[in-house]
Amino acid sequence: MKQNWNTDQEETEIEYVYEEDDDDTSEDEASLEWEIDETAAGERLDKFVAEAMDDDAVSRTQVQDWIKDGAVLVNGSVAKPKHRLVAGDLVAVHVPEAQPTEIVAEPIPLEVVYEDSDVIVINKQRGLVVHPAPGHSSGTVVNALLYHCKDLSGINGSIRPGIVHRIDKDTSGLLMAAKNDTAHASLSEQLKAHTVTRKYIALVHGKVPHERGTIDAPIGRDERDRKMFTVTEKNSRHAVTHFNVIERLGEDYTLLELQLETGRTHQIRVHMKYIGHPLAGDPMYGRSKTVDLKGQALHAAILGFEHPRTGEFLQFEAPIPADMEHVLHSLRQR
Repeated sequence: MKQNWNTDQEETEIEYVYEEDDDDTSEDEASLEWEIDETAAGERLDKFVAEAMDDDAVSRTQVQDWIKDGAVLVNGSVAKPKHRLVAGDLVAVHVPEAQPTEIVAEPIPLEVVYEDSDVIVINKQRGLVVHPAPGHSSGTVVNALLYHCKDLSGINGSIRPGIVHRIDKDTSGLLMAAKNDTAHASLSEQLKAHTVTRKYIALVHGKVPHERGTIDAPIGRDERDRKMFTVTEKNSRHAVTHFNVIERLGEDYTLLELQLETGRTHQIRVHMKYIGHPLAGDPMYGRSKTVDLKGQALHAAILGFEHPRTGEFLQFEAPIPADMEHVLHSLRQR
């Protein structure tokens, strides 16, 4: 495992490059594998798998059903939910297709930035989850969109209708959704081709020394805490984030504009921690009580994409929310 800190010719620009081994260790979306280390030895199989999945993905009860159905294997064999894992065990999960779940439309207020017969763009408030998860089928962006739009694309199934991409619960800002399958397919292809513009505003700890830079470092699950992600070459996916300094607030904080080239789970939060400048207020990757925010100081400020029907490039901008502006104002007054 090598780290190459490569500074460009200009002193004001830096590129952080994590050099991977030659083998391809990218993670399959539908099939997941973990090798049990000493920290997980002794855990029940059902508890381990439930914690190893995304925090909004599945419940422990659902994992138990998967195990009973043979979708979870230990060293290639079916095991019981209460099976105790030992170091060196290989746990493999083939995630079953989501079963139809009734998601109820709810009159949750939405700030609609743009809408037509194909797409809708909203400015999501901090604290709102994007889509339902098993056992939590209400109070999400999807519930609100179903009430507002009536019809959404069905490509992502009944739990994530219309959802093309996500932003974290405590991240505010722009989010697009598709109203039909044609629009969904187009927007998804644009995301895969990295042609969608996604820029964020973030407040990070410390004084970032370079005016701009690139972080090129693969992201995978943190084996020590499986609800988190980290920069690693094991079971990882390619991830690139670009940043520019907007403002330095003394020696303690820096306001950045960040642009995603890829869109991995928690990408900005993981990359900023990796270079030593975690997001202010981030309860998972930083220090949660440093600023007066309920969550990380991260806002999806700019979103641009080609309209799936007309081909016109559309770009939208959402101002920094009031709670984050209040924090910035307080820091400037110090």
